[in-house]
Amino acid sequence: MKDGKFLTMAFESSCDETAVAVVADGRQVLSNIISSQIDIFKHYGGVVPEIAARHHLENINEVMEKALEQADVTLKDIDLIGVTCGPGLVGALLIGIATAKAVAYATDIPIIGVNHIMGHISADFIQHPDLEPPFAALIVSGGHTNIAAMESYTKCRVMGSTRDDAAGEAYDKVARVLGLGYPGGPKIDKLAKEGDPDAIHFKRIMLEKDSYDFSFSGLKTAVLNYVNTQQQSGKEVNKADVAAGFQQAVVDVIVEKAVSATKSLGYDKLALAGGVAANSALRAALEAACKKNGIRLYVPSPLLCTDNAAMIGCAAYYRYMNERENGDSSDAGLEGLAMDAYAGLPL
Repeated sequence: MKDGKFLTMAFESSCDETAVAVVADGRQVLSNIISSQIDIFKHYGGVVPEIAARHHLENINEVMEKALEQADVTLKDIDLIGVTCGPGLVGALLIGIATAKAVAYATDIPIIGVNHIMGHISADFIQHPDLEPPFAALIVSGGHTNIAAMESYTKCRVMGSTRDDAAGEAYDKVARVLGLGYPGGPKIDKLAKEGDPDAIHFKRIMLEKDSYDFSFSGLKTAVLNYVNTQQQSGKEVNKADVAAGFQQAVVDVIVEKAVSATKSLGYDKLALAGGVAANSALRAALEAACKKNGIRLYVPSPLLCTDNAAMIGCAAYYRYMNERENGDSSDAGLEGLAMDAYAGLPL
C-alpha cells in the first residue's frame, strides 16, 4: 500500500514476452515493462518454446527491478502478486510462476494466478475507466479466438472459440507462405493496404447456423492452394492482393459473429482484446459494424493489445477482491504457493 492505493505487481511470461508491471487499484498503471523476444524468433519463423523459456529466465529479474523502479515503489509497498498461470507454453509459464512464488514466499505477500485470456479482456478495463460489466468480449490473438459474455469482473461465459487455427496463427502461417516473415499479423496488415480485397475471393467459413465458433484452418489451406496453383502455372502471385483477400475473409467472419453474439445477449457494449486487436482492418470493420448496430466498441491501445503484465495485474486485483469480499474461491487451484502452470487452461 502506498499513498492509500492497493498495489499489485504482476508477471506475464506465457509466450515470448517477459513482462512485469505495477498496477494501483486495479486500473492505474504505474509501470509496465516488456522485454520482447520477437527479434530472436524472426530467425526461426516462430517461437521456439525452449529458447523462449531460457530468455525468460535470463530477463525476468531485471524486468522486475525496472518495473519497481519505474513505479517508484519497493516490495514492501506491494499488496498482491499476480501471475499468468495459463494458457501458454509450460516452460515459459513456469519461469514467471517460479519467480512470482519466490517473491511471495520471501515477502509473505499473497499471490494469485490469472488466466491469460482474462488478462487480455482486462486490458480494456485499464484503457477505458468507464467500462463495467456486463459486456461482450472478443479476444483475437495468436493462440485464441473467443467470444465471451463478461457477466462480472471475474466471471465470463464462453460463447464461441476456435476449433482449429486461431486467427493470429492463421496470419503467421499465411505470412510464411507469402515469404513475409515473422510475426505475420503486422506484415499482412501492412501489405494488405496495397492490395485489392476483392481481387481474390476466399470463402468465409461461418460453420453451423447460429454458431459463434471459428475455423480458419480451411482458409489458410485455401491461400496455400491458390499460391501453389499460381506458381505451378507460371503465373505471378500478387502478394498484396492475396494478403488483402485473406485478411478480408478473416475480418468478415470475426465481425459478423462478434456483432451477432453481442446482439443476442442484449448487450450494447463490445470489448476487443488480444494481439490481433491491433489489426487496422479489424478495428475499422468493427467500428463501422458497431456504429451501425448501436453498439459501443471498446478497444485497447496497441501496447495493451500485446502480451503485457499490466492486464494481468488488473485481472489479479479483481479476482483477489472478489474472493476477499464474497468468499468466492471457485478457482482455488490458481492461488497460493501450490499454484501450477496449465498449458491448456480454459477460459
